[in-house]
Amino acid sequence: MNTGLQVIEAHHLFKAHPGQIDVLMHPQPLAHSLLEYVDGSMLAQLGNPDMRTAISCAMAWPDRFEAPASALDLASHPPRAFENPDFDTFRCLALAFQALRAGGDAPAILNAANEIAVEAFLAGSLPFLSMADIVEQVLTELPAQAVVDTQTLSERDRTAREAARRVLRNAC
Repeated sequence: MNTGLQVIEAHHLFKAHPGQIDVLMHPQPLAHSLLEYVDGSMLAQLGNPDMRTAISCAMAWPDRFEAPASALDLASHPPRAFENPDFDTFRCLALAFQALRAGGDAPAILNAANEIAVEAFLAGSLPFLSMADIVEQVLTELPAQAVVDTQTLSERDRTAREAARRVLRNAC
């Protein structure tokens, strides 16, 4: 789901149409983003999988300071391999793209249902692979609506969380 939420962020941050955003799986988790230029060349952001780097970048913007994370040593890692995602395996990623294409408040509904599913997983009451089922059911139950204002969006978030809790109760 984290990658799916990053897809939605990319859409909003860069005004990118969903069809302009691709996901590549990188099993060695060193490549965090790729930007393709119109000439076909790419710019890659590589680093150790440590959020302290990203957080320090945000805190120092537009400057940089030394992050507490260790520097990336490319020679110590196996060859880099990229793969297209299997949307049947990574169902939450598929659901995020679905919510993005639906537009309106669907990404907020997705996020709210996911947070309840993760909460249930962490509490030990929902198996890991069942989290996508909860999110999918809530997205089906609550079709996307236009975002009118923050009050309405907050109410839809609350409704999605209630729906996810109800789905969880009925599943147990």
